[in-house]
Amino acid sequence: MVVMPSTVFYLLLVCRTEQASALSPPWPLPSLRSLWSPQDFALVLAWLAFQALLYWLPIGKVRLLLAQLASASVFLICFYAMLVTALVLGAGLAGGLRLSYIYDHILQLAFAATVLAFGLSVLLYFKALLAPETALAPSGNSGNPVYDFFMGHELNPRLGLFDLKFFCELRPGLLGWALINMAMLVKETELRGSPSLAMILVNAFQFLYVVDALWHEEAVLTTMDIVQDGFGFMLAYGDLAWVPFLYSLQSCFLVTHPQKLSLPLAGGIVLLNALGYSIFRGANSQKNTFRRNPADPRVAGLRTIPTATGRRLLVSGWWGFVRHPNYLGDLIMAFAWSLPCGFTHILPYFYILYFTLLLAHRDARDEHQCRRKYGLAWQEYCRRVPYRIVPYLY
Repeated sequence: MVVMPSTVFYLLLVCRTEQASALSPPWPLPSLRSLWSPQDFALVLAWLAFQALLYWLPIGKVRLLLAQLASASVFLICFYAMLVTALVLGAGLAGGLRLSYIYDHILQLAFAATVLAFGLSVLLYFKALLAPETALAPSGNSGNPVYDFFMGHELNPRLGLFDLKFFCELRPGLLGWALINMAMLVKETELRGSPSLAMILVNAFQFLYVVDALWHEEAVLTTMDIVQDGFGFMLAYGDLAWVPFLYSLQSCFLVTHPQKLSLPLAGGIVLLNALGYSIFRGANSQKNTFRRNPADPRVAGLRTIPTATGRRLLVSGWWGFVRHPNYLGDLIMAFAWSLPCGFTHILPYFYILYFTLLLAHRDARDEHQCRRKYGLAWQEYCRRVPYRIVPYLY
């Protein structure tokens, strides 16, 4: 709870220095008074309120959540929320909205998001004390109040029919990430007359990732975050501050450290991102299609292993290549997002370094859960698919 906010502010500060060296502290550090801005706090709060309003709009596809979520009906309209947000943003820009304000006040906005994340976490902790035992998360009830505050007591807390975790999982953070990237592009344009090819590539790659997540919103219902992890500080801060303000680090870096890309190098980076996205999307689509309908012609011919639970494990196609091909695609894309920033600084590569550790840790948790759930069938799967993420390496 100390390291996460400290990392966000430290890297944002370093990113704006001339050296951009993670080993050179950006002295003097700003005071808390300089970070607090009522106007920026109001802006972040308005952003959350606007996205919450769009969450309630009865448009888009309606689905039922998992049994663990008490089968509550929700509106899956992330993609539509993005379109409405884009229209409102476009109208604001036409009316003179200065989007580069986000770059100029990035520290104050990040501080406001941090305050709101802490406030939400306190609300979640005390709300969970009144929740029935059936609504609690397996991992957030250790009896240690600090650990449980971090992990989250309650699995899927709600205020009425408003599912707090489901709302925060995609909407404010991912759309905020895309918005901050766009603000960096606008700022670079103000400084140099036009956006660089490097900035355009970073914006395009990461916007594709955001659009993909919003379009396939239903897939989040089966993720570990929703099904197993409680909603506490870890996810609240991750959704509201870590994702938008750290995942946009490459575009922030390019504002103060412009890079020139040759067309052949840019073409190679585009192909690398396309490869990563193809693996990521192909693997996830194959898994989701098989879960919905194993008889679907697109997956009916794939080899499987029966389990004691009555389900079957895919052992061919993408899931016969490595155990987590979606993670492999994620890592390839992360590398492609960093390459437009050049090779003179390690800072823009923070995302892939962090993401590698995150996915390795998540892989270990997945292995533990699957071994417990599928038993001998999982052992057979591991024998037939020996590599976890990277073929012949890991």
